[in-house]
Amino acid sequence: MASNAKKRVLEPEQRPGGDHVEDDMEEEDSGEDSEGIEDDESEEDEEINEVVNVDFEAHTITDHEHHGIKKLLKQLFLKAHVDIAALTDLLIQQNHIGSVIKQAEGQGESDEDDEEDHVFGFISLLNLTERKETHCVEQIKELILSHCEENCEQSIVQQLDKALNDDSKPVGLLLSERFINVPAQISLPMHQQLQKELAEAQRTNKPCGKCYYYLILSKTFMEAAKKGRGGTRGQNEMMFANAEDEFFYEKSLLKFSYSVQEECDTQLGGRWSFDDVPMKPLRTVMLFPADRMNAIIEKFKEYLSV
Repeated sequence: MASNAKKRVLEPEQRPGGDHVEDDMEEEDSGEDSEGIEDDESEEDEEINEVVNVDFEAHTITDHEHHGIKKLLKQLFLKAHVDIAALTDLLIQQNHIGSVIKQAEGQGESDEDDEEDHVFGFISLLNLTERKETHCVEQIKELILSHCEENCEQSIVQQLDKALNDDSKPVGLLLSERFINVPAQISLPMHQQLQKELAEAQRTNKPCGKCYYYLILSKTFMEAAKKGRGGTRGQNEMMFANAEDEFFYEKSLLKFSYSVQEECDTQLGGRWSFDDVPMKPLRTVMLFPADRMNAIIEKFKEYLSV
């Protein structure tokens, strides 16, 4: 059970591109005078490339994080017909598993700051089979199945429908969300800790114990198709907002993607430029056996060690 704060320190060289983590949590000041903007351009460029050393701590999920978790879930589900507030409540109720990531104490936060506004990420798992009578769980299943019907062959739809409704093989919705400038390194200890907590929940017969499958809804992107002399050029390979999701994708038995172009709000997802190449936002559904998790974690370790 995650009762104490679990700390994970990230060194400066682990910060990809030197992005400032707080950029996703704060809106830019729009009331600045236009005078002197050109004079300050060089200084602003230097600030963008500044490397910032930020320490993070993982904490047990509490009621204080309701707003922060809901905000992160919103960037995943966007305008989908899912009761995000109710889903957040479920995750808080089962806080014997899961963690939230916050900036370490004493790193520039004032006592007057609202604690729940400083959730940089979280991880948890919701057993869809145990919670099948819950309205928000039914909404999630309907959302995923409806997009599967629109984008997949009937055999895939039947396979997914069977998996989601087979009580003998519980399915856990694995939720791991963070703001886009938070580095991938932080997700490894979070996943490792979650697996320990799930094992303890199973041993003590607490909710959200053993799952046969894990289900992931991942934020992905693909280069938008462009028209040229030879017609429309094809799209490039899919890119993952969370780097570790690529390893889940490789081990999945079932996977498909659908567009969220009309729902996407860039303010929810942070900055994502890819050198200013237009990107088409997607959501990718992945279903894989839970017993493949250890192999996935090992592959992710290798990726981070390179």
